[in-house]
Parts: sequence; C-alpha cells; structure tokens
Amino acid sequence: MRNDPTATEAMLTDAFTGCGFEIHTFDVVGPEQDGDPAGEVTFPDPTGYDVIVPLGARWAAYDQALLDSWVGAEMAMVRRAVEAGVGVLGVCFGGQLIAQALGGTVSRSPAPEVGWYDVTTDDEQLVPGGRWFQWHFDRWTPPPGAIEIARTPDASQAFMVGTALALQFHPELDSELLEVWLAHDRDGEVAGIGSSHDELRLQTTEFVDGAAVRLRALVRAFVSRVVQEQSST
Repeated sequence: MRNDPTATEAMLTDAFTGCGFEIHTFDVVGPEQDGDPAGEVTFPDPTGYDVIVPLGARWAAYDQALLDSWVGAEMAMVRRAVEAGVGVLGVCFGGQLIAQALGGTVSRSPAPEVGWYDVTTDDEQLVPGGRWFQWHFDRWTPPPGAIEIARTPDASQAFMVGTALALQFHPELDSELLEVWLAHDRDGEVAGIGSSHDELRLQTTEFVDGAAVRLRALVRAFVSRVVQEQSST
C-alpha cells in the first residue's frame, strides 16, 4: 500500500517473497498529487489478501483534509482487515494509521527521530532489537488492548493488536530509498535533528545489512505468529 510515491516497499519485497508471498502494489497518492495529496481513493477489499502492508508517507495521519478523504477510507479498510483476520503490517505512517483506526492517537512528537536508533524490544523473536532506521516527526499512543513490543526513549516503536503489527521505524530502508528521501529534504530539515545527509549515508552503509537480516526474521515471525495463529483463533 504505497501511501506516498517516495515511500516504496524496498527491502520488504525480498522479505515477503522469501516467505512465499506474491506482491501486489496499490498506489494511494500518485506523483501528480505531490503538492495536494488529499483526494478520494477506492481501496481494494482487504479480505482478498493474506497480508496488507500500509507504508510510510510524508504527511500527517491526523491532517483533517486527509482524514476526510483517503486516510479515513484507509483506516476503515484496516479495521475491516483486522476484523476479518487479515494480517496488517504498518510501517511508520502506516503504523500510525493502525493506531488511529483502532482507537489510539497520533500527534506531533516533541522529539522527532531521523537516522539509525537503538530500539529495545520485549519480544526479540517478533521485533528484533537493535539499530533501525527512523524518519518520523509524529508518534502514536497505542490503541486499547494493544501490546506494546518495542520502544526508544522518545517514542513507542511497535505494538500488536489482533492481526495487526505496527512499526514506527522503517525496516524497509536501503541505500537507494534513502537517496530518494534525501533528495526531497530540500530545506535540510533532517540536519536540524542532528545528522547531515552524508552522515545518514555512512550510517546506512554500516547498519543496513544487519537490518536486512532482522527484517527477514521479523516478517517470518509476523507471518507465523501474528497472521497464521491469530487468524486461526
């Protein structure tokens, strides 16, 4: 579920195909809507899929114009998916959509995170701890009944509720996707958070291979424990 044309699935493709999945992509906001992302979208029926993966976006999940258009519709799709036992893996903005859809909240974070951060976890098998890439200015409060799994000092990083697993970090990021995001950071906003573009490139070169291994483990555990077990109950 490509909510933003700059936020593609990147390393998630290999992680899911390695588990035997066929990948179908759905573009929510196209490149022509870059300056005005609000608009009506008809989403596919989630019950036709084993897993849906709402990806990141540059916009705020609580933006009222978006809530009144496709964000509200996507939240309804997420609720239907969870009610039907379909797996939902939300990434950053996608994880925030899960939070909002199921009764949590999303708001501006007093401490945005951009770069590679140590994430601590209560469930190493499902969401491995370690260095994960972050690029977010908002954060969630988990919905009622959710189990928070991982965190940094400044933000909840993962929670599970039903067949949904929300991730605040970006496990999919590789060097190619990073370059896309840096190209859109025209005003140098990320430098104000503490890292230059070149520092982010060097960190990514250092940490991305380890993240790729942990991502494959995360997806395998999500499929076996969250999707298969939850959907069979």
